[in-house]
Amino acid sequence: MSHPSLAAALAQAEDLLRQFREDSATTDALDRIVDLVAGAFRSGGKLMTCGNGGSMADAMHVAEEFTGRFRRDRRPYPAIALGDVTHLTCVGNDFGFDQVFSRLVEAYGKPGDVLLLLSTSGNSNNLVLAAEAARAGGVIVVGALGRGGGRLAPLCDVILHAPGEGSDRIQELHMLAMHAVIEAVEFALGH
Repeated sequence: MSHPSLAAALAQAEDLLRQFREDSATTDALDRIVDLVAGAFRSGGKLMTCGNGGSMADAMHVAEEFTGRFRRDRRPYPAIALGDVTHLTCVGNDFGFDQVFSRLVEAYGKPGDVLLLLSTSGNSNNLVLAAEAARAGGVIVVGALGRGGGRLAPLCDVILHAPGEGSDRIQELHMLAMHAVIEAVEFALGH
C-alpha cells in the first residue's frame, strides 16, 4: 500500500478483532444476546435499538436486518430503531435531547422486550435515561459498549465490550458482532 496509514489502520483493526474474538466475555455475551433476542421474538416481544451518531446508524442497520432479511428469506422480526426524526425533534424541542430515547422506551417497551444500546463511551445521557426507563418497564437492556462501558455498564443486563479507544474501531467491532448475532438468531429460529 502506498499510504502507510492504510496499512496501520488495517493492522490495528486486525489486532482489536483478535482481542475481541479471544476474550471469553465476548463469546459469553454474544451467546446471551442471541438467546435473549431469539427468546423475545419467540414470545411476541421486540427488539428496540438506539445510539448516537454512527452508533445510531448501526442501530438502524441492526433493526433493518431483522425486519428485512439477512442471510435467509424468512418472516420479518419485530425490531425497531428508535430514530424517527419527527419524534427526535419533537421531544428534543419539548423535553430536551436527553429524553429522546427514554420516551420511546416508555411508549413501546414491554416486559420481555430487549433494548440494544450502542455506545462507544457509555456516557450519553440520552442512553442512560433509556436504560433506566427500560429497567423500570421490565425491558432487558443489552449494551454494545466500548471504553470500559461508562455510566451505562451498571444499567445493562448483558454487556458486549469492544476493545480499543477510537470510536471507529469500536463501532466496526460492534457491527461485526451484530451481524453474527443476526445470523445466529435466524438459525436459532429455524429460518
